[in-house]
Amino acid sequence: MISGSSNAIAKVAIAPAAHRSSWAQALLAALSASHLRATAALVLLSLVCFLPGFVSLQPMDRDEPRFAQATKQMLETGDLVAIRFQDEARNKKPVGIYWLQAASVTVAEALGLPEARTTIAVYRLPSLIGAVAAVLLTYWALLAAVGRREALLAAAFMGATVLLGVEARFAKTDAVLTASCVAMMGGLLRAHLRRTPLSRGALALFWGGLALSILVKGPVGPMIVALPALALTLRERSGRWLLALKPLLGFAVVLLLVLPWFIAIAVETRGAFFAEAIGKDMLGKVGSGQERHWAPPGTYLLVFFGTAWPLAPFVAIASQTWWRERRDDVVAFALAWVLPAWLVFELVPTKLPHYVLPLFPALALLAVRGIATGDVSPRRWGALAGAALLVLIPLAALVALPIAGVHLGGAIPYAALPVLALSTALAAAAWLAFRADGPWRAALLSIAAAAIFAVGLFGTAQRLLTALKLSPRLAAAVHGVPCPAPQTVTAGYREPSLVFLVGTDLAMADGAGAADFLAHEGCRVALVTDREEPAFTARLRALGLSPALVTRVVGFNINGGKRLDVGVYRRP
Repeated sequence: MISGSSNAIAKVAIAPAAHRSSWAQALLAALSASHLRATAALVLLSLVCFLPGFVSLQPMDRDEPRFAQATKQMLETGDLVAIRFQDEARNKKPVGIYWLQAASVTVAEALGLPEARTTIAVYRLPSLIGAVAAVLLTYWALLAAVGRREALLAAAFMGATVLLGVEARFAKTDAVLTASCVAMMGGLLRAHLRRTPLSRGALALFWGGLALSILVKGPVGPMIVALPALALTLRERSGRWLLALKPLLGFAVVLLLVLPWFIAIAVETRGAFFAEAIGKDMLGKVGSGQERHWAPPGTYLLVFFGTAWPLAPFVAIASQTWWRERRDDVVAFALAWVLPAWLVFELVPTKLPHYVLPLFPALALLAVRGIATGDVSPRRWGALAGAALLVLIPLAALVALPIAGVHLGGAIPYAALPVLALSTALAAAAWLAFRADGPWRAALLSIAAAAIFAVGLFGTAQRLLTALKLSPRLAAAVHGVPCPAPQTVTAGYREPSLVFLVGTDLAMADGAGAADFLAHEGCRVALVTDREEPAFTARLRALGLSPALVTRVVGFNINGGKRLDVGVYRRP
């Protein structure tokens, strides 16, 4: 049975808190007075949370520069079907994100941006657009279930979460995948609650989102939408409500959009793409912890309080009422969105925090519904302790950054500390507001704390931690060599970010091999870590070579967790 129209649901949700109106509720009411005002506020919040550090953050090894480098090679070769990293076929993910990045770089070059192909921010633009779209689509999707004020707050929570902010800054698949999944779930929610054919716009978002998700990350998007559809069908013992999605027409459109590339890549690789993408990448993650990313079940629940900050404490407090309200259509839909997929992700041995990101809008819905009904209250068991987690993330960053600065070479990011202190103070004010039975005020103060946190961490601190920018500094040293287009080899440091910044033809060798590389004629540069230098210098003596030491670059390799000292040598 249907719970009622969205307006009725919104009125029921707001009633318990009506006598405790606050500046937070008044602000949300003003911002949600029109869809234009609400979307403008969400775009502004998203940009404040996502833009700091967007340009200055170095290519983050290893996944981001792998995607960007593969896109760069598409542009270099003109082959928009095959996906390669240097000479190696990259048969892991479909082509969608590479096409989006290639379009971004092409537009940037047409606008005259210098060195667009080695500017990582250009490759990040699809992720930024995807993250903003995920926030706006969260607002649109939840309008089917709650009023504007609640949908606005849930979307604001989505924009403020740490994990979406990280993915907005990385040139890879997950922000775009999240946007496509939220588009699908918004259509599914309307079909579930209204039982009437969707509008053309909602149908386009649903089926377009499905096609995009397949082209970006294969079966993940279809799984995200299929599991709740199956759970709700079993709950109602009927799947007739799914006819509102016009499935025959929709599937035909999806096949028309996705099949051409899958046929082309099958022909291009003679089936190797599917063997590696499904047999090695996907099934490898299901069967074992791939690429040292194994973690036990329960990991996502544990890290949720960091990745979903500042939303997570409100979700935890609201969760005490989910079982009681499980028969409500809105709660049942949100739980169907979250629980089956979350269980699958917990059971898969390979775990990465961003896997559960498409489930966050449903958790935001449950949290905001709890705030509106009065279920998120300091009177709940453990609520005050749970709300204290609002202070944990900015306080931890405030304490850890000076320690990290000393460990990384003494460059303490002093300019970031006042900003992070302000974020911590706002988070503490959010806790005090919650303690005073002001969950609306606590919600908005925590979102403000998250926005300031993004400015402090990404906009200020990371720019000052230059020890982490090893690849950009090495690339600058190579490009500063006074000879045209130097051929370069690296020994001991092989991160994909170096390939992206230096060039596709970057050679890899050990110390002795780097010396042999310099023995050939032409403008040549060798990047040699201190661990490889004994073999390098021994081989140089044997060859009778005396290359010039251009500079030394000392930094910290995030992936290896080691401090590196790299000599930059040039053939005389």
